[in-house]
Amino acid sequence: MRFVDNDESMKEYKKFLEGHERCNFQQSPEWAKVKSNWKNEIILAEDENKNIIGSLSILIRKIPIFGNIMYSSRGPVCDIHDEKVLEQLTEGAKELAKKYKAIVLKIEPDIKSDDKEFRDIITKIGYKIKDDAKNFREEIQPRYVFRLNVKDKTEDEIFAGFHQKTRYNIRLATKKGVVVKEGTREDLKEFHKIMVETGARDGFIIRPLSYFEKMYDNLAPDHMKLLMAYHEDKPISGVIPIMYGNKTWYLYGASSNSHRNLMPNYLLQWEMIKMAINNKSDIYDLRGVSGVVDENHPQYGLYRFKKGFGAEFTEFIGEIYIPFKPLKYSLYKFSEKTFRNLRALKTKFKK
Repeated sequence: MRFVDNDESMKEYKKFLEGHERCNFQQSPEWAKVKSNWKNEIILAEDENKNIIGSLSILIRKIPIFGNIMYSSRGPVCDIHDEKVLEQLTEGAKELAKKYKAIVLKIEPDIKSDDKEFRDIITKIGYKIKDDAKNFREEIQPRYVFRLNVKDKTEDEIFAGFHQKTRYNIRLATKKGVVVKEGTREDLKEFHKIMVETGARDGFIIRPLSYFEKMYDNLAPDHMKLLMAYHEDKPISGVIPIMYGNKTWYLYGASSNSHRNLMPNYLLQWEMIKMAINNKSDIYDLRGVSGVVDENHPQYGLYRFKKGFGAEFTEFIGEIYIPFKPLKYSLYKFSEKTFRNLRALKTKFKK
């Protein structure tokens, strides 16, 4: 086991990450730069010849009163059923916990909830599993997503797998004159204006324009695009896809209150899926939905929209964690939950 600690080991790591079937953009050094208010450490597991066989990118941040927390989004990148590799990565995390006097290591892997073998291994080596979240605000990363397998598929094959209404809406958008163009960094301003409109309508807190500009500076053009939908030269909707390794993700979307009847969001999804096919991605990830599949649930419309693209409803394991200082971590969890509930109430009252 070793850490990424110089330019050469960083190059090694990037090559390993981009070539691995479990590659995730949130484990990348570029994403760590976007999250520069956290300190980044990368742990590497090795074989007997010093070749990288596993990795875990960790973000570290000081929480007032409580101390440092360690967080890894969508790690580890390795054979998730190789106990020795997972032990190496965990030993590295424990070294970092001592170095930073961390109260906890939290990981949200993209590993399916029903993977009993993985559950057994991580429990054996000291992790606890929190897998009872149903809604978005209960975890940092969505536990429920839709994923579309596009590996070695043609556009016609993928399109044929869409729900009939989804195909109709894509054609309708084109027929009504909706045009999709790739945007520039400057176009992020228009995207953000629409995002503000979306947040006010749907009741969620949005990030500042500077955050999206930071993403663009660190990820574009190789790993990030901005796609904007126009009607009569007016921007009415936009999306940000991320491309990394063997996957493409739909990360952010925004839509104006006007012209929603033109179905620009359906056309934008189709353009991102075609991008994934052209980039030889294995997976197109439509990202999060609520785990409550109920027509009366306020987020059911999002579930139905994403389901229409023929993707697989996927449940991840949730959060796995090691509390290094259990009492402090329990107090931190309580305060965190209280803060999230108060923020949700504030957003609700604003509506």
